[in-house]
Amino acid sequence: MVATVGFLYPGYSAEDDYPRLEAMLNEAGAGARLPLVHTDIGTDAHRVEALLEMGSVDRLTAVLGELTAPEGAAGGNGTAVDAVVWACTSASFVFGHEGALEQVRRLSAAAGLPASSTSFAFARAVAALGVRRVAVAATYPDDVAGLFADFLKAAEIEVVATRGSGIITAAEVGTWGRDEVLRLAEAGDDPEAEAVLLPDTALHTAAWVAEVEETLGKPVLTANQVTVWEGLRLLDHQAVCPALGTLFSARGV
Repeated sequence: MVATVGFLYPGYSAEDDYPRLEAMLNEAGAGARLPLVHTDIGTDAHRVEALLEMGSVDRLTAVLGELTAPEGAAGGNGTAVDAVVWACTSASFVFGHEGALEQVRRLSAAAGLPASSTSFAFARAVAALGVRRVAVAATYPDDVAGLFADFLKAAEIEVVATRGSGIITAAEVGTWGRDEVLRLAEAGDDPEAEAVLLPDTALHTAAWVAEVEETLGKPVLTANQVTVWEGLRLLDHQAVCPALGTLFSARGV
């Protein structure tokens, strides 16, 4: 059985992680299709006001038909999906827990499908791993990183350390490669943390999740990894793919 999850991705930065994730999952026999469309981000800035506008439901639903319209229908791309995920962390948690929940509810209603966002993907992935204490290693400025920590705390997750990197634009984050990702994870780790979270879908991580876990000696959750996992979870589609880390191991499904 093939599970088809559609993703609404803000702008252009690390969207190529999604075909990479699809290929990795299917090489492991997972049976997944992961089509993606781009939303209009407005101002590319990890600043609260810009993020609130970026995550407005009107912006998300403006391109929703490209994922949900049946093949041959006007405005559709021929890719019918079974669930939809807003593939953005900062422009979901910035609304707070209740606001992010309302964002997902409205997205689901507009799509007529199960829906979620990357922020909820992180919270559910932490629960799936059975850990309680996490460290946040963020690309964001400190104030935005702190809002993510607040979101996790509202989900009853203990955040033992939060590190921001002061990067303002997704475009800059999208230029980071393996070495920068490893440095970010190592700098943000904490001895008390049972897992390390890297919360930015603009950050390429799909190719390096397993390596970062080996380096840190603990589970690592990254934004694009958990976003795909959450989409499959919405469809009760379990996928085992060790190359994508503990979350996609037998323990994490």
